[in-house]
Amino acid sequence: MTDLADEMMDLLLDDEPLSATLLGLPGRDHLLRDLGADAELRARAEDVLRRAVGDDVTTAVVANEARSLIEKLDAGLVDLTFADAWNSAASGLLTILPLVRPGDDAGRRDHLARLAAVPDFLARLEVRQRAAVTAGRVPLERLARKGIAFLDRYLADPDGDPLRGADPDPERERLLVEEVRPAFAAYRDFLVAEVLPRGRSDDRPGLCHLPGGEAAYTALLRRFTTTAATPAELHRTGVELMDRLEEEYRDLGFRVFGLDSAAATRDRVRADPAFRWRDADEVVAAAKATLDRAWLVAPRWFGTLPRGECAVERVPEAEQHHGPLAYYVDPALDGSRPGTYYVNTRTPHEQDRTIGESLAFHESVPGHHLQISLAQERGDLPLLRRTALIDVYIEGWGLYAERLADEMGLYTDDVARLGMVSQDLVRAARLVVDTGMHAFGWSRAKAVDYLSTRTAMPDDDVESQVDRFVETPGQALAYMVGRLEIQRLRDEAAARMGDRFDLRAFHDLVLGGGPLPMAVLAGVVERWSAG
Repeated sequence: MTDLADEMMDLLLDDEPLSATLLGLPGRDHLLRDLGADAELRARAEDVLRRAVGDDVTTAVVANEARSLIEKLDAGLVDLTFADAWNSAASGLLTILPLVRPGDDAGRRDHLARLAAVPDFLARLEVRQRAAVTAGRVPLERLARKGIAFLDRYLADPDGDPLRGADPDPERERLLVEEVRPAFAAYRDFLVAEVLPRGRSDDRPGLCHLPGGEAAYTALLRRFTTTAATPAELHRTGVELMDRLEEEYRDLGFRVFGLDSAAATRDRVRADPAFRWRDADEVVAAAKATLDRAWLVAPRWFGTLPRGECAVERVPEAEQHHGPLAYYVDPALDGSRPGTYYVNTRTPHEQDRTIGESLAFHESVPGHHLQISLAQERGDLPLLRRTALIDVYIEGWGLYAERLADEMGLYTDDVARLGMVSQDLVRAARLVVDTGMHAFGWSRAKAVDYLSTRTAMPDDDVESQVDRFVETPGQALAYMVGRLEIQRLRDEAAARMGDRFDLRAFHDLVLGGGPLPMAVLAGVVERWSAG
């Protein structure tokens, strides 16, 4: 089955060649995604899925990844995504390509070839999106406008072009001036002339308003949760969780401020300048201190720790305006780039500092860095098992890590715990809002109002979160669905094993097999706890 896993890995890298480069896997460093190859890729995935027969873990991962690729291709979100910094085909190039740092002459030549391919990539993207508009598959007007604004900022600042790199290179500069930026300008003009006038109103943000949208959303829920949960079930789970978490938030608010309601506590956190960062340096220093504290106690909670360190860096300036507050970039498999926790230092005086620690625990240790680095270091597993992008497992662990950090004694005080519960409320609210828009026809205003009244997020973050949910349907559900399942498996194993239950061993088990679909992870844990 290893051969089939390797075949599936090749298929995923053919779909997203940039992923190969970021992982440090040679052979595709000159390529961008072929936007005309969906039918071929889908046929190859169906063939792999037919041959993925067996009851072992690797076979299950292969089958899951083949189905996931089919569901991704069928959804065609590349035709509908314009504003998201990572998932928009156009602006995503300006986010991801700067992460590529060629290390030798061959790498430089490949990178120049990739830059030279940008005009053709954007021309093919334009053809796809024009056909989608003709078929009635159009984006939200405000998000098309947001994507145009991003391109306008890029085009207005050639000296700050994130594609220039740190080292002067005359050929790269020529490509950018003569080919790349003109291609982005032409694509921008296409958006203004043909996409923007056809955009949907804010009253119709969900997939349910598009041809085939209901079926697409159902498939995306399977892809991102690896479960058969329905929109109604997920929506109900979110509503029930919100009520329980709001009680916890209220109790913490009483301890910290003496306030007797969750709403009053939210208002205090939003309004008090004491809960904002002083400056960008303070944001970075706090992230590093939080990570250092986590490393110190991690050996008491994990039997195996990754060899690679976790770097902390600022989100690049060109990406700060439209990027998230924090994210993690995987280490390269060849060791050329460490795993890195990026913190966004834009407008620090407007950011909620109460969530700073929970963000760090989610993205670094005991969260994504520990999880992803350990998986990569399992050289005995097929590459697919080490690097599969199974969101419900990856983000479920990240959210589990936020609560685990509290058990580890890592939060400095009740204000930081307030941030932890605040983040939980956001993830539970995603179950409500994402399904609300895409399955039940909520307007964008209703989604914004729900997040504004039920979470402590600043207004700008509420707006950007809702826009993210519009363009990446279903992905935001992975966090809480995965966390709840990991916690359920832990509780059941502890009950089954009694005094034999070892939490360090449980963590090593969950992280030791690489990313897994939830049903497969459940089988692994059940067999372990029954032994």
